[in-house]
Amino acid sequence: MGTVFKGSMTVVLFRKRISLLIGYTLLLLVALPRMGRVAMAIPATTQKIESRVSPPETNIVDPSELIPAYPASPPPPRIESLPDVRPWRERLLETDYRVSALQGDFTGNLWVGSWRGLSRIDPNTGKILARVSLPNVAIGALAQDKVGRLWVGTYEGLKRVDPRTNEITAQNLFLPSKRVLSLLVDKRGYLWTGTDNGLVLISPDQGLIMTTLKNLPGVSANALTLDAENQLWVGTLDGVVRVNTASALIMKRINNLPGTTVQALAISPQGLIWAGMPNNLLVINPKNGIVIRSVTPLRGRNVRAIRFAKDGSVWVGTSNGLLRLDPNTGAMLDQVPGLPSSRVLALEPDIANKLWIGTSEGLAWLMPKMESAKPHLAFSRVVK
Repeated sequence: MGTVFKGSMTVVLFRKRISLLIGYTLLLLVALPRMGRVAMAIPATTQKIESRVSPPETNIVDPSELIPAYPASPPPPRIESLPDVRPWRERLLETDYRVSALQGDFTGNLWVGSWRGLSRIDPNTGKILARVSLPNVAIGALAQDKVGRLWVGTYEGLKRVDPRTNEITAQNLFLPSKRVLSLLVDKRGYLWTGTDNGLVLISPDQGLIMTTLKNLPGVSANALTLDAENQLWVGTLDGVVRVNTASALIMKRINNLPGTTVQALAISPQGLIWAGMPNNLLVINPKNGIVIRSVTPLRGRNVRAIRFAKDGSVWVGTSNGLLRLDPNTGAMLDQVPGLPSSRVLALEPDIANKLWIGTSEGLAWLMPKMESAKPHLAFSRVVK
């Protein structure tokens, strides 16, 4: 080969390099069978040159890592899941005819809060004048403020309705609890809102919280009423509490009552507290907290609503009927038949010379000298 020209020598050397390259490639195929085809075809020297041109790839994920690994044993037997409760709740609300709140307005009409929605009726004819669409139809309380706006306490918060347009104009969902149980407008025009987790004072114009009564004894503000001094009485899970409406401070607490839970409240014309309990009706002296009377006809009955009528009589709704009592003696004057249900939830007297009764099965009304109540057919289960 020494006699070969330089050009021929170059050719010989180039062929030897190709042989070396082929041998090196075969060695890689034997030693690293799992390497990619690109890595196997390109020698290390060539990879070093290419790395100078483009930056190396980083964070490369092996596609095999994206495939989850399952154990060799078979999966456990399938267990049928529980049925979805939402359709059941929706069906329940659609067929629930309870009327849980009643409110007469300044125009003489009656607002009816039921678990099928909110309606306004003409109490003289019974005609439905308006229906308000609410996102949640579980209504717990109604109240009208000084300028005629209607406040609706639902189990999903507080809403304000304009009676001229029947539209929701404000709402407050930032209460201690969204479940509103009671509403009351004091003589200054402020709205007190009782929930199952405390009491708050609402500005009726903005719909915003002004004051929150923290650590309410008895926790749940089940019922609200005002006394002659414009002070607030609250029925709770542990008796009654008197609250200063100007400062939202607790003034008095009356507990250790038989039955403890107060779920209905009213102040008599004489200034006495009538407190409805799950198994009793008590008459309490607000000055000293002494129980004056346990009303005999109501012993053992679940009292849900108490209202004094203009004629001085007191109407008491229970889970087992509606009674009219003598406010001086507590004697039973009447027991009203003909209700859609014996479970009375709300009362509104003296609207168009009628007593309006909300029950668990609809709305009814009663006029003086009528022998039995009459159901309002639009709120009754008999109407499809």
